[in-house]
Amino acid sequence: MPAVYPPKYVRHILVTLQSRGHQAFLVGGCTRDMLMGRCPQDWDISTSALPEQVMEIFPDSKPTGLKHGTVTVKINSRSAEVTTFRSEGAYTDHRHPDMVSFVGDLTTDLSRRDFTMNAIAFSPDGLMADPFNGTSDIDNHLIRAVGVPERRFEEDALRMFRAVRFSARLNFEIEKETLEAIKLKAPLAANIAAERIREEMEKILLSRSPEKIFELIELGLLDSYLISRPQLIDDGGSLRKLPKKALNRWTCFSFLLETYGCIESVEDFLSKLKLDNRSIKVCNGAAQMLKDPECPDTPVGWKRLLNKYGVDAVSCAAMCGDALRDGGYQKQLKAVLKSGECFSLKHLAVTGNDLMEIGLRGRELGEMLLFLLDYVMEFPQFNQRDILLSLAQGTEE
Repeated sequence: MPAVYPPKYVRHILVTLQSRGHQAFLVGGCTRDMLMGRCPQDWDISTSALPEQVMEIFPDSKPTGLKHGTVTVKINSRSAEVTTFRSEGAYTDHRHPDMVSFVGDLTTDLSRRDFTMNAIAFSPDGLMADPFNGTSDIDNHLIRAVGVPERRFEEDALRMFRAVRFSARLNFEIEKETLEAIKLKAPLAANIAAERIREEMEKILLSRSPEKIFELIELGLLDSYLISRPQLIDDGGSLRKLPKKALNRWTCFSFLLETYGCIESVEDFLSKLKLDNRSIKVCNGAAQMLKDPECPDTPVGWKRLLNKYGVDAVSCAAMCGDALRDGGYQKQLKAVLKSGECFSLKHLAVTGNDLMEIGLRGRELGEMLLFLLDYVMEFPQFNQRDILLSLAQGTEE
């Protein structure tokens, strides 16, 4: 029996479908989480009702995937996805079925799912259907493909990444035959859009076991993004030491890949994975700082880094540096930021307009602003308008 039960609005959907003569079951990740005592984030329902029938029963529902039989049913402000029992045809692109056929039985519907732990169903009255012994695999902390694993991964190559992600999130082991099938079918990962791979990788990085991301390399799933595949990358537990923030963990992971010669550069790797421009800039800047053997040991040094790379990148580098080398960098950086001392032109007590008023133009104006900024980073007590204008006039003379 489940350790967690669905909320009232989900039970209402199940019971309503059943009262209209249709079968209805909770399926997928929500049943797995319920059995494990976790509160599901999403609720998925499979039913014998056709999409048109579901929409007739629930007038506020929206057709969010009619091609695949999916309707989003809204009850007040809450919603759940309701999908008709179905079987699927061939997967020519190794991601999506070429055709979907609606069927009348639950077992056929469950047989198309990825892993046994996700192929369990609960009826409105709490009866469980488990045709592939998913509960046993949950009890044994195993991730096992439904049916023939090679076939499951040929259908949808992203399932190989999902296996590693579930392993990281749930602390489960991948069952032997399933693992061997991933190694065999790893080349199919080249067919997956970079955005989808990035999403799975980020979920692994933000999991309780982020070091599992290196298994993607060992299994050959990232070969399209690497220039070499080392036998073993020892991160010293650095990823786990970092806060669960995407930029920190992307930086640390990609920096290690560059260090081990797996990628040309952090920027190139993250660009191939289609991270957004800001994230690439921050991670690349942080990695550049981590590559510098001479870390700043004075407030002035930190302020110059802040000016060059920005707060986000320097903060990211400090966190990664502490995780990789335990250098006390965050403490030093925090003291500098807390001081409120100037490290950028926007905090300088004079502006370009002020310097124009004393006759500076063009290149001379720009060079003077940089000179004054460097001056107040070293002597923060002199970041005062009158003092800086006097200094600018005196230097000009």
